Amino acid sequence: MNQHQKRMNEIVRSIADKAWSKPLLDSGLWFHGDIRDNYYYASYLFAAAVSPAEEPGFDRSEGKQLAEKVLHRVLELQEKDQDSPMYGHWPLHLHPVPDQAPPHELPVELMGSLMVYFYHIYGQHMSRELAESFEAALGNVYKGNFYRKPLEHYGHHEAKFTAAKLIFGQRYKDQALIEDGRDCLRRTLELIRQEGMAEYGSLPWFWHWIQAFTCAFELAEHEELKAELAEMLDHLWTLRASLYLKGAWVGAHSRGWPHDAPKDANVLHDYVQFGDFKLPDEMPRTEYAGLLFRPAPERARSIAINRQQPAEVCSTIIKTVEGERRVLHSYAYITGQFAAGGLWERVKEFDNEQLRWLFSLPVRLDGLGNQLYFFHPGEGYDESGRDPRHQSEWMEVLYHQNTVLALYPLPDEVQAEVIGVLPEGEWLQEPEALYGKAEETYFAVYLSGSYEIRQQDGYRLVVCRGRRSGVVVEAIGEPQAKERGIVHLKQFASEMSLSKPRFIQGEEFRVDYTGMLTGEELSLRAKGRSGAKALIQGQPVSFDHYTYGAQ
Repeated sequence: MNQHQKRMNEIVRSIADKAWSKPLLDSGLWFHGDIRDNYYYASYLFAAAVSPAEEPGFDRSEGKQLAEKVLHRVLELQEKDQDSPMYGHWPLHLHPVPDQAPPHELPVELMGSLMVYFYHIYGQHMSRELAESFEAALGNVYKGNFYRKPLEHYGHHEAKFTAAKLIFGQRYKDQALIEDGRDCLRRTLELIRQEGMAEYGSLPWFWHWIQAFTCAFELAEHEELKAELAEMLDHLWTLRASLYLKGAWVGAHSRGWPHDAPKDANVLHDYVQFGDFKLPDEMPRTEYAGLLFRPAPERARSIAINRQQPAEVCSTIIKTVEGERRVLHSYAYITGQFAAGGLWERVKEFDNEQLRWLFSLPVRLDGLGNQLYFFHPGEGYDESGRDPRHQSEWMEVLYHQNTVLALYPLPDEVQAEVIGVLPEGEWLQEPEALYGKAEETYFAVYLSGSYEIRQQDGYRLVVCRGRRSGVVVEAIGEPQAKERGIVHLKQFASEMSLSKPRFIQGEEFRVDYTGMLTGEELSLRAKGRSGAKALIQGQPVSFDHYTYGAQ
């Protein structure tokens, strides 16, 4: 058994134990929030019950019976009326009465293909009744035609449709559907190679790409198709590896759920693939990370795991925003201890869940945040501070290696408040600066004015008030700090306090800063609504300098 399989088994065992110990509701399900959670938990419990790998922490026969009971209930909730426009679909949210919950378009997208895989692997262990239920449910999915949609946005929905075309086309010997799927697969791979992924850093949707195409790869019967799917998966994992730091997804995020900020918690696929951090107890999105796997290319794994020297990762992304094709520039600076970076341009994203820039630490246990960032609250922001996402458009940025400069020139019609997130650690507070150490990284955070700190679960929330707020953050890893004779936080704070930035208020809002690590002069200037100018060593930032290219 290789290390990947051991880690998959660890996930299976952990989730199966949780499923076994969780009492069923009166409906015969564990969850009423999302039907998919019931399906995933039952899949893991069933797999653990029938797996010969090791003895589970429960009676195999009873565990299998419980899993079958829940799987039966999930399958029963499928829309079976062939005249219904939602034929073959399942409800999403089950509260308060699952049997009365209306069908929804999302569950079948990923769950339908994973059901084919699960039945393919474990059908021989199922009772006759459950196997017949699976056969009927999969037939309904195929005839429901949810996947028969053209390529338009080349996002995670269409990635799942493409994989489903291949999976259900093969299962039901529908050659035309297979050819449609292969054409979509080729066109999708060609586009994301040339233009990047418009869903940059989009968690957890990237994992839907991985699961859908891994599922299709594992089920593919023809070598030519398998090779094409392998190309797609190699590209996806190479992209993931390029922005990876011990479970963290570094750089800009176009979308994310509450558990994606201010901590990377959707880490199970990373854990199986790379295994260079401990498996957290909290698993907010189990899906099929413990049941479905294909190794990343060895070169990609080496890039992700063996970060001996700092690296700059620069890429262009072409994204259609409100009907306009725009070229975006993504920047990341990655060391062995931390990473920094983001998106130079601001674009409107779905549900306004974007994190435009952040510093990332490796994944931390015990619910501790591993991200540091500042933003002006926009549409959807939770005033309690317990969900620090939803950023407004009012921010100008400069990224350079271990340093980020940001200005927030706020117009009169918006709230005069900027929010910051600090990872829990040791922090020293000064009137307009914070110096901290979290894991193996020191942070200097300089602010243009006063602030207050609010303690949250696993992180600290910084509140800065004023129409013109600015922040400069510089980070340095513990090894580099030791080379400079810095061995504790007070020493770091003492040295960094000698080179504070200059925030200049006037018609032009400006900040100048000389980086401690690089010694380079950085300047960011903002003037009302007319944009900003970023300079390094007195020269305007040039994307050519960073050698930007397709992902």
